[in-house]
Amino acid sequence: MDALLGSGRTILAFVLVLGVLVFIHEAGHYWAARWRGVYVERFSIGFGQALARWTDRRGTEWRIGWLPLGGYVKLHGQEQPGDVDPAVRAAWRAGETFHDKPVRDRAIVVAAGPIANFLLAAVLFAGLFMTVGQPVMNANVGTVVAGSAAERAGLEAGDTILSVDGQPVSRFSDLQSRIEPHPGQPVTLLIRRGERDMSLSATPESRERDGATVGVLGIAAGAPSFERMNPAAALWGGVANTYEVSKQTLVGVWQMITRQRGTDDLGGPLRIAQISGQAAALGLPSLITFIAVLSVNLGLINLFPIPVLDGGHLVFYAAEAIRGRPLSARAMDYGLRAGLAVLAALFIFSTWNDLSHLGVVRWITGLAG
Repeated sequence: MDALLGSGRTILAFVLVLGVLVFIHEAGHYWAARWRGVYVERFSIGFGQALARWTDRRGTEWRIGWLPLGGYVKLHGQEQPGDVDPAVRAAWRAGETFHDKPVRDRAIVVAAGPIANFLLAAVLFAGLFMTVGQPVMNANVGTVVAGSAAERAGLEAGDTILSVDGQPVSRFSDLQSRIEPHPGQPVTLLIRRGERDMSLSATPESRERDGATVGVLGIAAGAPSFERMNPAAALWGGVANTYEVSKQTLVGVWQMITRQRGTDDLGGPLRIAQISGQAAALGLPSLITFIAVLSVNLGLINLFPIPVLDGGHLVFYAAEAIRGRPLSARAMDYGLRAGLAVLAALFIFSTWNDLSHLGVVRWITGLAG
């Protein structure tokens, strides 16, 4: 019964997470298209046979497909004019077709999808900071590494470090900034253990990091505390956190490309579904955090300069703006084919990672041998 409930929760969480992300992404395209005067023929969440559909007063068809693995906005005149039957082209609305718009307007419509994902992440982070609070890593000792400088000094899990050489610390980051400049040099730690304050002497060990020698105690931070923020500070914190997640994601991708990091963490729909269920089980704040992080990832992925993705179209438009005319149909066709091949390869690879992570590959291998 628990497994059944867990599976149901995972499926529902996955549909919710993907539905929110896709809707916001496509809503960015939709509103930008309306702003730039492009008629939107269809707004679809999901693919395949429509489970529900309706038409608004502007003539846009809204639909929900049975396969919740994406969505799309169908723009009027989005096809290349040469690829459309003359009778169909004759019925296009003058001035409201996508390809009639200047390259600037087309770029705005395409870029609006990823931008909407970044805005969603910033708003979700800000909402969490205002209600639940921003996680703050205090100078609490969570674990002590065996044989480390901290263990030799007598530090224990649960201790709170108040100062280093008389300089107060309130955050774990403050503690690190005080310890790192003193490799191999004794420092005095004022700590609180229970109701009692006491002084300890520790000699940080030397470690090489980014070409420099730094001091390390050998402790891990304890559980974070949460501090609520006022609306203005929360909005700024949401933007800053979105930027930080974006930077960390790009650094991770670059490390994979340069082989400084393995590709085991590269996941696809199955991994997203699994983590969605786990996040939902931990509560609403955890699920909202996961949606925000995934929204940043979706925005970044769509900006990669791969034809078929938004970033690939933006590259085409940049080339058009520089050359003063669009790329040839042949060049764009080759680019789109290459983009599809790259996406197919990434999908296959990420799905293989998902199956391996879930133990399916190991199970099949066991059956075979």
